[in-house]
Amino acid sequence: MLTISEFGRRAGLSQKALRLYDVSGLLAPARVDPANGYRIYDEEQLERARRISVLRQLDMPLSTIADVLAGSDEEALIRLDRWWAAEEATTAARRATLDYLRGRLNRTGLSGLSPRPVLTREVPATKIATIRAETNQPMLVGVIVSGTDEIASYLRAAGATLTGGSWVIYHDPITPEADGTVEVCVPFEGLVDPAGPIAIRVEPAHHEAYCTITMDECSYPRIMLAYDLVFDWVRNQALAAGAPREVYQPDCQLLPRDAPAVDIAQPFLARRP
Repeated sequence: MLTISEFGRRAGLSQKALRLYDVSGLLAPARVDPANGYRIYDEEQLERARRISVLRQLDMPLSTIADVLAGSDEEALIRLDRWWAAEEATTAARRATLDYLRGRLNRTGLSGLSPRPVLTREVPATKIATIRAETNQPMLVGVIVSGTDEIASYLRAAGATLTGGSWVIYHDPITPEADGTVEVCVPFEGLVDPAGPIAIRVEPAHHEAYCTITMDECSYPRIMLAYDLVFDWVRNQALAAGAPREVYQPDCQLLPRDAPAVDIAQPFLARRP
């Protein structure tokens, strides 16, 4: 058995951090002395403590660390990789936003959006697996990447067949200052039950207006110019509109940065003939 100071020294954690992890339920001491309140740790807890220390070095939030360490090592590896992929996607999105702003400031490069048509299509009823999440704009890309990966992994493990790309529906405005609800959607075929945060539903058939952009054009706020094109078209047609969405081609992140990859879309009610 180890005192909190000795345990912290061997684990690479401060006593303040250990007290925080105790209160948060992340790493409780083996026992607390009833006479003086001293925290006593078991030597077998060192491995978990060291893992927490390493994950904190990666700036992983405590709630995410709890999820990563909640299951087996195999499950922890999957959750760790999923979180890191989201972090890398968020960093790439921030870099694209920086490039956009630099282009606006020094008047070089393409910071706008070249002219393109707004098209329409009929979308059939589609069975989808979804995850809803609350997020703001800085965290949005990570939420989309991790949610899509979680759904796709679950569907494959359940024996379902993924039938296309994916999309995210914006049920609320998403801004840098305020959270809103987004719904990550993956279409599939097969019999799958809902599990945890993953729901199963049918996306109703609908008409939608859309324009296509490249991965380079997905950076915020450049992407908002594409939304403006679609919103203006729907408004000019005097159509009733639904929740806007981004529809991603399969493995769009692997496409060349200047290749068509994402549709900015908005469902609408067709006018009666």
